[in-house]
Amino acid sequence: MNMRLQNKVAIVTGAASGFGAAIARTYVEHGARVAIADINQEGAQALASELGDHAIAVRCDVSRKEDIEALVEQCVNRFGTLDIVVNNAGTTHRNQPLLNVDEATFDRIFAVNVKSLYHMTFAVLPIFRARRAGVILNVGSVAGIRPRPGLTWYNASKGAVNTLSKSMAAELGPDGIRVNAICPVMGATGLLEAFMGMPDTPENRQKFLASIPLGRLAESQDVANAALFLASDEAAFITGVEFPVDGGRIV
Repeated sequence: MNMRLQNKVAIVTGAASGFGAAIARTYVEHGARVAIADINQEGAQALASELGDHAIAVRCDVSRKEDIEALVEQCVNRFGTLDIVVNNAGTTHRNQPLLNVDEATFDRIFAVNVKSLYHMTFAVLPIFRARRAGVILNVGSVAGIRPRPGLTWYNASKGAVNTLSKSMAAELGPDGIRVNAICPVMGATGLLEAFMGMPDTPENRQKFLASIPLGRLAESQDVANAALFLASDEAAFITGVEFPVDGGRIV
């Protein structure tokens, strides 16, 4: 196997399951050491145990500055450096009319999906600037590119992630830091029924598959493959992109 991330160190948030777990596994398979961060400590530890000495589990609520700072500190203390950050942790509200979403839910969505990137940037930028190198991958969404009714406040948070990634890329490029947004279509993760706003039955799923030219949902490995490429030296001249992993959904 071509070890595309040999000797690299990465943080992946929301990595106990779904897209994040696939990214963490793929990174370790390609030679990286990974801090698996998740509010689900048990799930993070189970994955870290599976991956062995190349992974550690860190309980982290990404909406909390203190948790982010502790995560970065533990990663550097264990592995000696930091090369890659994947801001994957996210949440949503159930698919429903926009006036049905209460303020507490709105605040939680923006705290987890957007403010977490603010906290992470403050925590890792001094490390990356000192090294004049670093990769930040923010998991946005096609919902922030081509939004649809029912997920308006979630769509807005992912639009912020997508735009923030491009702005960060423009500002941090002179420091040797690359920033890209990965934009998946919905996948078969724990948030699927919330995105759908209805039970995940074959009939209901087909309504959503009809809008995806390649005819299926995103799989976790699809997102992991994109995260691998964008973190690798093969993408050394790629920054500021919204990278759709969507089977043609936004066409």
